[in-house]
Amino acid sequence: MAISKAPGFHALPEADRAAIFSFTFLWSLLESQVMGNFARADLICTKADEWCKAGTLDADQYAPELAYFRQHYFANGTFTHHFPHLNLRPADQPAVVKSVLDGSNIDPRDRLLTVMIIVWRFRNNLFHGEKWAYQLRDQLSNFTHVNAVLMRLLERHGQLAA
Repeated sequence: MAISKAPGFHALPEADRAAIFSFTFLWSLLESQVMGNFARADLICTKADEWCKAGTLDADQYAPELAYFRQHYFANGTFTHHFPHLNLRPADQPAVVKSVLDGSNIDPRDRLLTVMIIVWRFRNNLFHGEKWAYQLRDQLSNFTHVNAVLMRLLERHGQLAA
């Protein structure tokens, strides 16, 4: 099986592998159920705007994950060495993401957008190979938090069967 030959994957603890598998499943479901089978940074912004206008944003539901991302990407008054690895692109609203992570922007729409953009970047970095550069090591906490965001988004905005 090809997955057993992936660099470093077999050496990962089972919990890490399970979190990565869960992420791929949850992302696929989110893209289908919430993003109309097509996700892009600009469409993620549109979704955040739609939910804000409809009153269904519920940004506070993502406070634990945002707190984790803030600590992970911004500490002691500066962005950490992890921040550049998000590989934010211009469409990813880097100014908004930075302002939310550094705490200068507490707008609910921007807080949820930042969390969603971080999830988006994890998706791109995993699916396009960036995370393989270090053989997916030390990613359990990251994927645990990203998966929690995906599950909450699906519960709130997906069409999940009861």
